[in-house]
Amino acid sequence: MAEEEKSELYQAIVDGDFDVAGEEAQTLVDNGLSPTEILDNHVIPAMGEVGDLFEEGEYFVPELLMAAKAAQEAMAILNPMLKQAGVERQGVVVIGTVKGDMHDIGKNLVAATLEGAGFEVVDLGCNVAPEKFVETVRERAGEKLLVCMSALLTTTMPQMKATIDLLASEGLRDKVKTLVGGAPVTQAFATQIGADGYSESANECVALARELAASWAA
Repeated sequence: MAEEEKSELYQAIVDGDFDVAGEEAQTLVDNGLSPTEILDNHVIPAMGEVGDLFEEGEYFVPELLMAAKAAQEAMAILNPMLKQAGVERQGVVVIGTVKGDMHDIGKNLVAATLEGAGFEVVDLGCNVAPEKFVETVRERAGEKLLVCMSALLTTTMPQMKATIDLLASEGLRDKVKTLVGGAPVTQAFATQIGADGYSESANECVALARELAASWAA
């Protein structure tokens, strides 16, 4: 989006101004724009710029969190309209911090960024048992599902494998794509436990989630 074409909503998200973001999303709706137009032409491009700024070292975690919250405020306006219109999202992300782990900053950032990128996000919160992930997957059967698990403690990382193993034993493993992340998590660990993907950042997670969601149509 060229500089002169950036909307007030776009700029509010980039600036992390969540009060303005919600107001501007409503203004665009009132002006007759469809929720899909607002998502595709304003919210998603803005979060893309935020991700670029983070990767370039101009933004840090606080700015990223503020921008993600601003995107969430806009999505709070758009989500009911998208559902009512029957608009298919890029996929459904079931996300949570695994059992025994109460850290949620990274998980919240990834969840908000994914939502701003056009995914429907089901946030299960912290201390999520494998059974809860499986229960939610079963409830959303038939949709393009991605299960994203976060851990900040090395002692809770085995819960990621426990979740993947339970999905397999319940006959649901081939119904989902699994992504893992968090400070102690590595690509080697993700490969070892049979996860479909690993990411180090929210921006990287969005790119990977899009790639995995697209594989359903392959």
